[in-house]
Amino acid sequence: MQKAVREEPASSDLRVGVQAGPELTFRKLKAFWAVAQSQSLTGAAKLLGITQPSLSQQIIGLEQSLGYPLFVRRSNRMILTEAGVLMLRKAEPVLRGMQDLEDTLAAYGSGQRHPLRLAGVESLLRTILPEALRHMDLDGTAECDLLEGAPADVLEMLYSRQADIGLLAANSISEASTGFLQIPIMADPTVLAVPESLDLGCVARIEDLAPEAQAILGASIQIAFGTQHSRRIESWFSDMLPQNRMTARVRSFETALSMVRAGLGICIVPALSVGPSPGVRLYHAGLEPRRIVALIQPAQHRTGRHAAVVAALQAAGCAMRLPPIEPLPPLLSRP
Repeated sequence: MQKAVREEPASSDLRVGVQAGPELTFRKLKAFWAVAQSQSLTGAAKLLGITQPSLSQQIIGLEQSLGYPLFVRRSNRMILTEAGVLMLRKAEPVLRGMQDLEDTLAAYGSGQRHPLRLAGVESLLRTILPEALRHMDLDGTAECDLLEGAPADVLEMLYSRQADIGLLAANSISEASTGFLQIPIMADPTVLAVPESLDLGCVARIEDLAPEAQAILGASIQIAFGTQHSRRIESWFSDMLPQNRMTARVRSFETALSMVRAGLGICIVPALSVGPSPGVRLYHAGLEPRRIVALIQPAQHRTGRHAAVVAALQAAGCAMRLPPIEPLPPLLSRP
């Protein structure tokens, strides 16, 4: 007589019963992750849309339930401890999975997908994106929501899930400040922009220029684009043109270039920001190019429309035509 065998359910490593130790909720993990990314309670509270005291209580409660600190408090900064680093490494995949589940269920419930949200700095959205859209399959069903902001704003939009993909210069953010994939799009040369009438090609000394040209070369228009960027440009002018003085600080490449065209001075800009309009002459500045990247969650990198947008951005980067750039002028050459 053959004995009946009862089929057992497939084994799983998921545990749903009462567990020993602290209970980690999605809310607690989000609070921890936000503080780890912002390195401050103020920034994390803004990111989560809650008050700072409420967030502080959540972090303290989490640490007390674990029995060890996750952060070291230094002035206004929150630095991860060794335990915090370990927890962040394990928490990020969990949070990404939950976010993906929420998005999937929301899309299923509404019967439609939300528009793909792309955040970037204005100079890149204005130049690379139109070319990228030409490489995308726009059949009338695709929607793209464009969000403009400074590099720090783009990062915040990615962290808070207001954007799916970010487009910015990798040089403008700290390498340790993101948990996103950085996909190279193109290298954008950093150039010296001068009025078109100012030809430096054969000039070995500033004294060889006419007084009017010397005055233009001695005035710089600088872009307030973050502390790291500003210091790099100030250092360049200090080394290359010690007699130069800053006559204006502006907030956009376009404003700086319009002042150069008017003969009010010179500026350092990425070549892509210049565009086809006449009135300026460009020279290589001997500085590192702007490394343009797309930032995206690792889990979304190879998913349908996200991958298609990244591929279109890369194709656009390859197809971009830069304006003519002349070699570094002799008077700026250094042994």
